[in-house]
Amino acid sequence: MSIGSPDSTVGVEDHPASAEPVRDATVAHGKSPTRIAMDRLRKDRVAMTCLGVVLFFILIAIFAPVLAKLEGGDVSTFQPDLVDEYGFPVIGMNSEHWFGVEPKTGRDNFARWVYGARPSLIVAFVATLVGTVVGVVMGLLAGFLGGWVDRIISWFIDFVLSLPYLLFAIAMVPIVESLRGGSFNLSPEEQASTRFFVLIFVLSFFGWAGLARIIRGEVLSLREREFVLAAKAIGVPTRQVLFKELLPNLVAPIVISASLALPAYVTAEAGLSFLGVGLIEPIPSWGQTIATATNWFKADPVYLWLPVIGITALVLALALLGDAVRDAFDPKTRR
Repeated sequence: MSIGSPDSTVGVEDHPASAEPVRDATVAHGKSPTRIAMDRLRKDRVAMTCLGVVLFFILIAIFAPVLAKLEGGDVSTFQPDLVDEYGFPVIGMNSEHWFGVEPKTGRDNFARWVYGARPSLIVAFVATLVGTVVGVVMGLLAGFLGGWVDRIISWFIDFVLSLPYLLFAIAMVPIVESLRGGSFNLSPEEQASTRFFVLIFVLSFFGWAGLARIIRGEVLSLREREFVLAAKAIGVPTRQVLFKELLPNLVAPIVISASLALPAYVTAEAGLSFLGVGLIEPIPSWGQTIATATNWFKADPVYLWLPVIGITALVLALALLGDAVRDAFDPKTRR
C-alpha cells in the first residue's frame, strides 16, 4: 500500500481521534492504589451510608452540650420529684425530656445519651491511633532491621498476644488506683479519670501487637525489593528508608487494621463498663447505662434500649465501613 493511497489517508486522519482515548486510559491506569481505593469507596453506597452514620455520632458527641441545652436537660442534675417512692419515673417522653428520665435519680435520659457517645468515641479513636502508631513503628523496625531487634520485638509481640486481655483489664484498675493512694482516698472524678486513661492504655497495649505482626511480615517481603536496595546502596538514612520508602507501601494494611479496630474498641469499652471495670460516674457511658438499666428493663424498657441502639448502630456502621475499606484496598477484589 502506497503512502498516498486513500486507505492510508483515512488511517492518518483517524489517528488524532484515537489519541484522546489512549491518553485517558493512561491517566486512569496511572492512579495510585490509594486513589483507586478511595474512588471505589466513594462509589460504594453502603460505605457512604455507614460513613454518614459514623459522622452523625461524631457530631452528637462534639455538640452534646449544645444538644442538651437545646432540650433543656442536664447530664448530672438529680430530679427526685420525677420518680416515685420506688424509683420508677412518673413521666414519659415529653417536650421537656425527649427520652424520658432515668429511674431512681430522675436525670435526663437524652442528655446522658448524647454525652454517653463521647467516651466511646474518644476511647476508640485514641486507642486506635496509639495502637496503630506503635504497631507500625515496631513492625517496621522488626522487619527491616532483623537480627536481635527482630527477635526481641517478635518475642514481645507474642508475649502481649498471650496475655489474657479481660483479666489484665480487671487487674489494672485496682493496681493504678493503689498507686494513686487507693480508691478510698480518691474522689469520684479522680476515680473516673483514672479508669478512663487505664481503659485507653489497656486497649492500646493489646491493639498494637496484631498490627505489628502484619507490618513485620509485609516489610520482610518489601526490604528485598529493588527500590529499597537502591536506597540503601546510595546511603539513604535508615529513618528515611523506613518512613519514605517502605511506609507508603503499607497504607493498605494500616488503614484496614485501623478501620476494623474502631468497632472492636467501641464494643470493648461498653463491655468493660458493663462489667464494672470500665468507666464509672460521673462520666456518662452507654455501657454503664446498660448495666444499670438491666434492673429496670421490665418497668422502663426505653432506658435500656436507648444505649443498646446507640452502640449497635455505631458498631454496625464502623464494622461495615471497615469491611468496605478492606475490600477497596484489597487488590484481589479490584475489578
